Amino acid sequence: TKVTFVNDTKFDSAVFLLTGIPGQEDIHLWISISFCLVYVISIVGNSVILFIIKTDPSLHEPMYILLSMLAVTDLGLSISTMPTILGVLLFNSREISLNVCFGQLFFIHSLSKIESSVLLLMAFDRFIAICNPLRYASILTLPRIAKMGLVVVLRSVALIFPLPFLLKRFRYCRANVLSHSYCLYPEVMTMACSDITVNSIYGLCVKVLTVGLDSFLIFLSYVMILKTVLSIASHAECLRALNTCVSHLCAVLLFYISDIGLIGLSVIHRFGKGSSPLLQILLGYISLLVPPLMNPIVYSVKSKHLRARIIKVFVK
Repeated sequence: TKVTFVNDTKFDSAVFLLTGIPGQEDIHLWISISFCLVYVISIVGNSVILFIIKTDPSLHEPMYILLSMLAVTDLGLSISTMPTILGVLLFNSREISLNVCFGQLFFIHSLSKIESSVLLLMAFDRFIAICNPLRYASILTLPRIAKMGLVVVLRSVALIFPLPFLLKRFRYCRANVLSHSYCLYPEVMTMACSDITVNSIYGLCVKVLTVGLDSFLIFLSYVMILKTVLSIASHAECLRALNTCVSHLCAVLLFYISDIGLIGLSVIHRFGKGSSPLLQILLGYISLLVPPLMNPIVYSVKSKHLRARIIKVFVK
């Protein structure tokens, strides 16, 4: 590792060192097989959903357009983490330059925030479909969905864009070994030898304005949906209405349970100096790899229309 000593105590790291799974270095090659399988399923699953939605005009509806946005986001998350994770596990390629590290954490965090916002748009879609079905087609037009999607992307990118620059101004004088096979903002931030108060406050504000606000609005949407559904006289119609929300609820649970893992990871990096490294590794991998893996499976299983189209393609 290239280092430059300053006043015999501080140094600027030319690179960070990524870490695989501590204590399991001898079987990294075998562990990489399971990661390769996860990535293949994630990329193929989301790509198939995008292909089906694009080529089938009957699926050019708001719900499926939003699902395609979710699939694109999941693909981006998989591609953002895949090179460094597989590089460490397969080739023991641990070094990552500061600029590449900052770039990776920008994509990971911005795509995570975009996914949170897309889930909010999907909750809004279900809210309109159940609470105001007669105006559904006039409210959720394709141009309007495209504009909402653009706003979602711009909001997330604008809020995450300062993060690499806030990190770049620091001198990194602590051990430059990261706990994971990829870069995350909370961990990189704690390696700086400067005051990180501004970074911590900004990171918290971003979390509140994105995932915090989105989760509150999703909860509010489902309160209104539940209120409308419970007012339906017919028990069968009530169940039918709720059944249209199952796929989205599963995606929301997957994302927010994983996000709680990321929040736990942030707390561990900030305060848990004596915590188990294996716990950190497990939380990190679950939070980033599970949603892109499970979302296409959940939607393929629960959406009869989409499932029928997928089967038709593979049968041909």
